[in-house]
Amino acid sequence: MDVPRRVSEAATTMPTDNQPMQGKTVVMTGATSGIGQVAAERLAQQGARIVFVARDRARGEATLARLRSLGPARQSVSGAEHAVHYADLSLLADMKRVAAQITAVEPRIDVLVNNAGAVFARRELTAEGFERTFATNHLSYFVVTHLLLERLKATPGARIVSTSSAAHRRARLNFADLQWEHGYRGFVVYGCSKLMNILFTRELARRLGDGGVTANCLHPGFVATRFGDDSGGWLAFTLKCAKRLALTPEQGAQTLIYLASSPAVAQHTGDYFYRCRPAATSAQARSDDDARRLWDLSAQLTGIGAS
Repeated sequence: MDVPRRVSEAATTMPTDNQPMQGKTVVMTGATSGIGQVAAERLAQQGARIVFVARDRARGEATLARLRSLGPARQSVSGAEHAVHYADLSLLADMKRVAAQITAVEPRIDVLVNNAGAVFARRELTAEGFERTFATNHLSYFVVTHLLLERLKATPGARIVSTSSAAHRRARLNFADLQWEHGYRGFVVYGCSKLMNILFTRELARRLGDGGVTANCLHPGFVATRFGDDSGGWLAFTLKCAKRLALTPEQGAQTLIYLASSPAVAQHTGDYFYRCRPAATSAQARSDDDARRLWDLSAQLTGIGAS
């Protein structure tokens, strides 16, 4: 991600100074807590209409109420209000269903934010047989993005923003064992999933080219959120202790908000950001060959996005 690419200036839209997201629709995963919640609220305050995906109904309704309390999204093109869809993003069937639902009711998507993520102390399989970290942190980004691409491509200046992490730096993908049948360690597996997010962004930007849609990813910093609270065992305890020195969700959300809304990055694509600036990545994260290989394997596993 060291050399950013650019898209045509004609494909961008210039926001107003007082409400830079006025009239725009933002689709988000991971919006019910932490940096996702903060980003959703700040973007709504900037005029955006937020359409988010939640797994837990109580948290989803609470998030929707908070967004509505900030004011109705009257500025959206359709005049519609903020909206929530429910799905378990560790399940391929739910990913496909919710993406189809959103596509059916949203004529345009200005920004897609892939922010859902989790870490698990023990190896778990979903009902569909995928390792849960791999499914939640990587396949959900891959599948939902691909199925919403038609709406993104139809929207001038559309952006895709994916949350990665500096945890990718010590990760090394073993393409023979992407689902960790051997040697599972929770935070190591998490780091590999965040490396996948960067490789996915790299290959996505290459495939999109100068077509008008940008794709970038970010490291939010180590943030004190609900992240890892349900991971169990020593991992949950370690994360709880470390969070005493962590950033606040408000601080951690700044780069996500920047990539979703700032005119400064309207033409910037294929990069990894930290503190609102392009940042260095690991050597494997810069591998075009590995990015293509991961894309092809993901397409085979999901039946989506094949070349």
